[in-house]
Amino acid sequence: MTGIKALTFVMFLVFAMTTDSVGLIIPEIIKTFHLSLTAAGTFQYASMAGIAAAGFFLGHFADTLGRKPTIVMGLALFALSSFLFAAGNSFLYFSILLAVSGIGIGVFKTGALALIGELSKSTAEHTSLMNTVEGFFGVGSIVGPAVLARLLATGASWKGLYILAGSICVVLVLIALRARYPMGAKAGHTSTDLRSTIAAMKNRYALAFSLGAFLYVATEAAVYVWMPTLLLGYKGSAAVFVAYTISIFFILRAAGRFLGGWLLQRFYWTKILALFSSVILTCFIGAVIGGPGAALYLLPASGLFMSVLYPSINSKGISCFPKSEHGAIAGVILFFTCLSAVIGPMAMGAVSDTMGHPKYGFVLATGFAGLLFVGLLLNWMFDPTRELLSQLDKTEYR
Repeated sequence: MTGIKALTFVMFLVFAMTTDSVGLIIPEIIKTFHLSLTAAGTFQYASMAGIAAAGFFLGHFADTLGRKPTIVMGLALFALSSFLFAAGNSFLYFSILLAVSGIGIGVFKTGALALIGELSKSTAEHTSLMNTVEGFFGVGSIVGPAVLARLLATGASWKGLYILAGSICVVLVLIALRARYPMGAKAGHTSTDLRSTIAAMKNRYALAFSLGAFLYVATEAAVYVWMPTLLLGYKGSAAVFVAYTISIFFILRAAGRFLGGWLLQRFYWTKILALFSSVILTCFIGAVIGGPGAALYLLPASGLFMSVLYPSINSKGISCFPKSEHGAIAGVILFFTCLSAVIGPMAMGAVSDTMGHPKYGFVLATGFAGLLFVGLLLNWMFDPTRELLSQLDKTEYR
């Protein structure tokens, strides 16, 4: 199982290299194609829309076809689309490729998320492992922007990042084809249609955790998509710090997720999530009130407290269902995750364009952070899933 876990960790690392580098690519796209903030955000919208579509329409593949075939198919599609970036040079072409690469990510990610259930022995271990997996995603979020910054500094094209990611994916496909996956990895569904996903969409637990993921991602995406634009032109005493803000945000988020894997084995998850979300809200309020000088410090610092939220929300949502349905449930939550990654930055871009400054987009993001805090506070107070998770611990993980 160690080899399968390692393969899963690297998969998350690789796709984060591209998706979380978009904040640095957008300014390059604006200069090349002379776009507005809303239009340039297509580099975020297209890939997230592809992942969302794959999560909704193809998430059940992990249950109907099995974890391994789903992972291999998704990795292969992502690798192919990454290599094709070198073959064109128009905004429409890039947008289409980003959507296709997003579909590939959505397919292999739902397979990997479903696989985590097979590798866990309890719902608590599921959450801990999910935090570790997302920690490697966080590492990819550090490596990707660092590689991209180096490419741009040497005058090379940002396309080189996609070529590197595609090359790594080819190696991962070869390893995945030879790997032995858990026997239980193929679930009991015989349907190859969307019935399992549609049924999940009607479940109150799936919808509640999906809403939590939606609000979290809208908050997080505000930082890695629009913070570089917010700080563009900052001339204060800490101007030298601006170039490192995205990297610091991702480093703190990655470190926090590895810490979260340990933390959530020792403290009850509802309290941790409510507490951390309150600190995130405080950081956003401070950034809006204090302006770029405060945002320069507070927004990157929020990454440490964002760290455990998404993997824990995702894990608990998936853990509320039998393992045979984990693919469909993962697809539903992934759909709302990526829907938010499209709508959140798009709405921020539109508000910023209308009002004439990126700071107004962050006012909207502060609203997302506020709603997230309220939801997690209520979750801590009432803990509606305690009995269900306890029952599934006995029936699914023993």
